[in-house]
Amino acid sequence: MLDDMLSDIAELVNCESPSDDKAAVARCAEVLAGIGERRLGVPPERIVLDGRTHLRWRFGDGPGRVLVLGHHDTVWPIGTLAHHPYETSGEILRGPGCFDMKAGVVQALHAIAALPGRSGVTLLVTGDEELGSPSSRELIEQEARGCAAALVLEGAADGGALKTERKGVSLYRVRITGRAAHAGLAPWAGVNSTVELAHQVLAVQALGDAELGTTVVPTRMTAGTTTNTVPASGEFAVDVRCRTTAEQLRVDAALRALTPVLPGAALTIEGGPNRPPLEASDELFVRASAVAGRLGMPALERAAVGGASDGNFTAGVGTPTLDGLGAVGGGAHAADEHVVIAELPRRAALVAALCETVLASVTAGATARLR
Repeated sequence: MLDDMLSDIAELVNCESPSDDKAAVARCAEVLAGIGERRLGVPPERIVLDGRTHLRWRFGDGPGRVLVLGHHDTVWPIGTLAHHPYETSGEILRGPGCFDMKAGVVQALHAIAALPGRSGVTLLVTGDEELGSPSSRELIEQEARGCAAALVLEGAADGGALKTERKGVSLYRVRITGRAAHAGLAPWAGVNSTVELAHQVLAVQALGDAELGTTVVPTRMTAGTTTNTVPASGEFAVDVRCRTTAEQLRVDAALRALTPVLPGAALTIEGGPNRPPLEASDELFVRASAVAGRLGMPALERAAVGGASDGNFTAGVGTPTLDGLGAVGGGAHAADEHVVIAELPRRAALVAALCETVLASVTAGATARLR
């Protein structure tokens, strides 16, 4: 099994798929479709939304009961393989996108291939997750609704821990409109957007709450045109991360309530919540822990992380969600991205057994209701 997994990962990693290159994502989808058809015996549905290619395998005629979720796009630009190639060295596998999350996609395929019965399982692999899933969000939410569980094959947290909580993400752009004037001859005749931006940056920064884990971070900022002109306009971006929906809504309301400080300045807020929080699904983690015990695996650990994934969307529609079931390794989006080879078949076995357990519990519940 391990040799087959390594062969599939090599093939997938060697097909570069930066999210913003639709043609590259489409090429990678075809490579993945071929790998999936070999492992699962059937081709996927190819779903193209806004020019981005997503793949879906549905098994059985009834409603979906378990959604296995991943993505095949990466953050790495075309040409990365030339200086950062796919390679294995000892117990480590490296290559752009291996940890985030092409190894996890291959694990998902092998896990589902190992199931004695696949009816009720859906595998969805999207092509725009690294962009915030603009075209696939509705598809993900549609597939997740009504499922007993969503299993997300993103890379594990440190030490192989599963991700039971993820912060929700909101993204904003704060735009300032002032009035231009000559900086030397008549600065008083202008309305300085840079100064207004400074006021607003401090107001925005103050909306964070360290005790609740809420971060509100002003990021990229621009203003003005020339060094001798009072800036007539400017803007800055804001990255917000919150553990709860209530906090996400509080920050949203506070940002929209901001008002200009300088007379004559105007302020516009664009954007809003991008992903809801993935709040803890204790029951699903307990079930996974029991499965790991039966497989003779070490006790599973859990982690709450600040980064978001498509698991935020599945949790947002009320589906119990467990994330970080994919590769054990690290270095996502970084030059040291890597995967621990020995963990690949173990995690695939965990996902397969967890799918079986969830499907069995759904069947048992349905039988009990009929009695």
